[in-house]
Amino acid sequence: MVFFVLMAGISVFVSNPLLLIANDDLETLTIDHQQLSAEYEQMVGSQQYYKSQLDQLTSSYRLEIDQLSNNYQSELSELTSSLSALEMEKTALEQENMRIGAVNQSLDQNFFGLESLLGLPVSEDISEERAQELKVMASQRMFFLNGIPNGKPIDAIRITDGFGRRIHPVLKKRQMHNGIDFKAHIGTPVYATADGVVEFAGFHKASGFGKLIILQHNLGFKTYFAHLNKIKVRSRTFVRKGQLIGYSGNTGVSTGPHLHYEVRHVYSPLNPVPFLDWNMTDFDTLFSEVKDVKWASLQDMYPLNQIKSSPEQQSSPREISSAER
Repeated sequence: MVFFVLMAGISVFVSNPLLLIANDDLETLTIDHQQLSAEYEQMVGSQQYYKSQLDQLTSSYRLEIDQLSNNYQSELSELTSSLSALEMEKTALEQENMRIGAVNQSLDQNFFGLESLLGLPVSEDISEERAQELKVMASQRMFFLNGIPNGKPIDAIRITDGFGRRIHPVLKKRQMHNGIDFKAHIGTPVYATADGVVEFAGFHKASGFGKLIILQHNLGFKTYFAHLNKIKVRSRTFVRKGQLIGYSGNTGVSTGPHLHYEVRHVYSPLNPVPFLDWNMTDFDTLFSEVKDVKWASLQDMYPLNQIKSSPEQQSSPREISSAER
């Protein structure tokens, strides 16, 4: 019993220091644990902070990358659009240059053709001044060709009687024939040989012309269309060159179907033959062949080519007479 008590006392004596040491160690361990926990929490907080910073940097970087990419795409799109527009403009300019070149070539060819039409030597090159001269010359010629009788009034079989003195086929007397006769079937179309106004359109019994049309033209010229079968115009109306005015026939004093055609300047009858062949190319011939018109006086109005003055010929005004058929 004593032994057990002695052993218990020894145990208590021995274990108390151990318990103190263990308790100190435990407190130390607890403090270390707390420090480690604090450091761990601090480390975790730092890690989360760095992660947050990293996420922010990543997000900012991605936003910047996306913005740069969008800007790049936009600039690339604008550049592509600009390049496409430039390419289209280049193509359009090339096409326009080709068109202008074709137009210039066509104009050059037309002007070369115009020189030939005007009966002029063909130039190697057409300058702007030359082109203007050609246009003025063509306009002047067209003015006269539209206002002065020219060309054939009918698609006839042939000319059966010319201008000048002859034996009248009906009266059997020698007298002046103031026009030319075109043999033609009844109903053959008759056309105006210049722009003008209808002075007379109807049946003219006193002259023997039967159904007659008289047209007044520019610069004092007149044309007569006689022995018609039908008249398609009325007096005091305007007609244009090439307009259908009637149909040939055999009315009045006539031995057969034909068109009697006259060209007069004021009241003086002229030989119609030079007027039949007068055209743009042989423009100068009329002024030298027709002597009874004072062409030289036109020089003050228009610079006509090679106008030659002719001796003045006295002629009294005459109306239609029975001898003029």
